[in-house]
Order: sequence, then structure tokens, then C-alpha cells
Amino acid sequence: MSQDLPRKTLREWRTSKFLTQEELAVKVGVTFYTISNWELGIKQPRFKNLRALAAALDIRPEQIEPTQGKENPVAAA
Repeated sequence: MSQDLPRKTLREWRTSKFLTQEELAVKVGVTFYTISNWELGIKQPRFKNLRALAAALDIRPEQIEPTQGKENPVAAA
């Protein structure tokens, strides 16, 4: 029945819970920079961090929609 569960990006879940990146980082045990990288799609959370994210957001891990990285216009130049 996991198909019936709502899916959102990490940023959408975080903001829907009224958390800052720093507050979520403290709950997960990472830096706010790491949360930012996950939200931007620069990096993806490892399994243990994905579970911690889900617990902090009171959702199931499969409800977090992956974020695709955006091309860096500075690096492309």
C-alpha cells in the first residue's frame, strides 16, 4: 500500500513540518550544509541517514522523492 503514501521532495517535507535546515540537521545528526546538498540534489542521503530523515519528519523513507541535481552554470562555463 506504499503507493498510496504521499511523496514529496525533502525540502517540501521539511518546510511542511516548519523546520529549518539547521533544525532538521540537528535531529538527523548531520550539518545543515549536508541537508542543503541533499535538497539541491548534489548528494543523496545514505540509507542510515534516510531512515533518520524519515524518523525526524515522521514519515516513511519511501515517501521522500529523490531530488535531481541541477547543472551548475558556473561549472558549465
